[in-house]
Amino acid sequence: MVRRCGLLTNNREPVPLKGIEVALEVKDHVATVVSTLHYDNKEDKAIEAVFVFPLPGDAAVCHFSAKVGQTEIVAEVKEKQEAREEYDDALSSGQQAFLLEESEQSPDIFSLSVGSLPPGESASIRLEYIIELAVQADDALRFCLPAVLNPRYQPQGSEGGGVQVTSVPASQVPYSLSFSARVSSPRQVSKIDSNCSLEPLQYLNAEQSQAVVKLAAGYKFDRDVELLIYYQDAHQPAAVVEAGQVSAKPGTLMGDAVVMLSVYPEFPQAVMSSLASSGEFVFLLDRSGSMGCRINNTKKSETRISSARDTLLLLLKSLPMGCYFNIYSFGSSFEHIFPTSVEYSEKTMEEALKKVNEFQANLGGTEILQPLKHIYNQPCIPSQPRQVFVFTDGEVGNTKEVLNQVKKNSTFHRCFSFGIGEGASTALIDGLAKEGGGHAQFITGADRMQAKVMQSLQFALQPAVEDILVKWDLPKGVSVTVLSPPLTSIFQGQRSLIYVQLTGQSSEATDGCVSVEYSLAGHPYQNQLRFALQPTEETGRLTIHRLCARTLIRCLETKETERGGQQDETVKVQVVDVSVQSGVSSSFTAFVAINKASKEAVQGPLLRRNIPAPSIYGKRRYRCSPMMTMQSLTPSAASYCDSMRKRMVNAGQKNFEGENFDLLKMGMRSSKKSSPSTRNSADSCVEKTLASSSPTDPLLQLVSLQKASGSWELKPTLAAVLGKTSKEVEKLKPASANENVWATILGLVWLHGFKSDAEVEWKLLARKAASWLLSLNAPSVTDCVVAANTLLGCNVQKDTLGL
Repeated sequence: MVRRCGLLTNNREPVPLKGIEVALEVKDHVATVVSTLHYDNKEDKAIEAVFVFPLPGDAAVCHFSAKVGQTEIVAEVKEKQEAREEYDDALSSGQQAFLLEESEQSPDIFSLSVGSLPPGESASIRLEYIIELAVQADDALRFCLPAVLNPRYQPQGSEGGGVQVTSVPASQVPYSLSFSARVSSPRQVSKIDSNCSLEPLQYLNAEQSQAVVKLAAGYKFDRDVELLIYYQDAHQPAAVVEAGQVSAKPGTLMGDAVVMLSVYPEFPQAVMSSLASSGEFVFLLDRSGSMGCRINNTKKSETRISSARDTLLLLLKSLPMGCYFNIYSFGSSFEHIFPTSVEYSEKTMEEALKKVNEFQANLGGTEILQPLKHIYNQPCIPSQPRQVFVFTDGEVGNTKEVLNQVKKNSTFHRCFSFGIGEGASTALIDGLAKEGGGHAQFITGADRMQAKVMQSLQFALQPAVEDILVKWDLPKGVSVTVLSPPLTSIFQGQRSLIYVQLTGQSSEATDGCVSVEYSLAGHPYQNQLRFALQPTEETGRLTIHRLCARTLIRCLETKETERGGQQDETVKVQVVDVSVQSGVSSSFTAFVAINKASKEAVQGPLLRRNIPAPSIYGKRRYRCSPMMTMQSLTPSAASYCDSMRKRMVNAGQKNFEGENFDLLKMGMRSSKKSSPSTRNSADSCVEKTLASSSPTDPLLQLVSLQKASGSWELKPTLAAVLGKTSKEVEKLKPASANENVWATILGLVWLHGFKSDAEVEWKLLARKAASWLLSLNAPSVTDCVVAANTLLGCNVQKDTLGL
């Protein structure tokens, strides 16, 4: 009988994973993450421990090793099937073996297998990856350590096998996490914010350009760990040159020097102040069951679907007159408010808002591919550039299929993506924006969805940058190979990265020059950057080379995916070659390590131990990898789950067993003894919150009263939002003022006077209101501004209102 001791799962099974240590090192905008996982077998038989966990979708995983006693075994990158067979053969012969592999369906999911850990023995697993940090709208650099992996809904017909993972409530996760970060930059580190409790920031030098910070005690595994790093000066264009590996062959990726180019365009203010007044705006909203969960783990936080409804209100009120729009919503099926995109008017806006107010998280699973195809099949409207906004909690399993569809249609639209709640797939959200030439945002913790979405709408309304061309001027004898996909979009204040390989040497010139040329609002522009060819980065870790390899691997994998499931052996060979050469993982390779120094063979069958992950469901097993965190189910959610279960049974789902059905097919190794029963979390995490026709937030109340033209009407509802009676509002109205002019100026003064901290949310609709007033050329505007300040107790100047 197996002894039950130490840390236990809800099934009373010992947990071999005792703790995770994460050390983050940030140099300017590149982060190196080292995770150490400590295993300890307290049982009286040998075990195999399997842990499925999330990583950032664009991470370059470049090191994997195991330390058993005093012996360290460094893993090698090999073709995936070869690595699996080597791992299995080692276990069969009684040796210790370790395997790390990336999901074939989504690059942000990994599976770690620790095999043949004898009784009483410990092992430490070291995993290292490199990633660029994304620039946020407020110039912060965002780092996210994924600790949450929600179940991914897999549409019927998708290929791939499943992985069985045990889950427990977040409060019962039986292992610990420690996290520390060291930040260094040529510029001062102003501050570091986080959604988690941190110990005080400590500076390491007088210039405050180096700092360390640690995660405070008491982390509950109820959210991803997010850091926002602020430098004193805004980001500047830069080129980082890294010398090749001395032992590598010249002419190869690892043997040549490489360059990481950071592009930060600055557009003329005159051009940027004139936002586009045309466009086709298509909003695609996730209404799967999981959207009924709260955005974060606090009981007071609103649900994802209610926040999305409020956000659509702001978006619809902020659209420019003359544009076109439509709203799609999806779950297991999809709906659209209008058969095709319609012109934006008071009538169409009100019709859309009425239906948006009825939106609930009640459409089942998360099948985003079909509505995207439907959108792309609609003919484009002449002189109305298509902009697609995708709102989802990112719980899909067919990530690569979705991204391939966006890439195929990237010349006809721009895609802006929003990951809602903890555990949204970074591969999906970042990938949608990258392939669609748009911008990605993640809404977690205390973030207001409205603020981030309105920032992206401002990007979408920027004049489109066209005909982007990158030119390299290098000395004779030096040639360049571009490893990144072509730049298709550039936004004001946003960084774009370009990776290139430099082959050859020059005995004369020591500098190179790169030019980024583009057309903006019909005028040609050019940004130039001169840089030294002498390497500026040490080659010990080959950080830039690893990022180059990751970029090239992702480009090649995208080519393979575009073949519609027909595997291109030539592309696969190229991916495997780059992956093995650089030591960076891919969907076609895996890390494998064999402890050939172990003296005694492990006898008898291994006990399989699935490392439990945080979950809302308590004691469950899934054929996916739910290291996830959501809130506990409400009674209405439980009722909804039961109705979904009956609906699936009636629909003839053959895999349905009790409350479980097939949810995610990840394309990884699965246990031969694992149960086929699974559970659809996308329909399980539901909090059925009835839509309210009138928001409670005063800002949203005011916004809801605005007309499509940008004006407000003088009504008792407006007076109530302003905190006044109708009599008070009527009394101070200038005698010569038009009622709607007076109402609109009241709305603008209130926004500037009381909601200046949320300006990013109402900036566009306020600009629309000001434009409406200017178009009237009303003579009483100045008197109205004075009277509005008197009534509301504000001191807002006329020019501040844009008048």
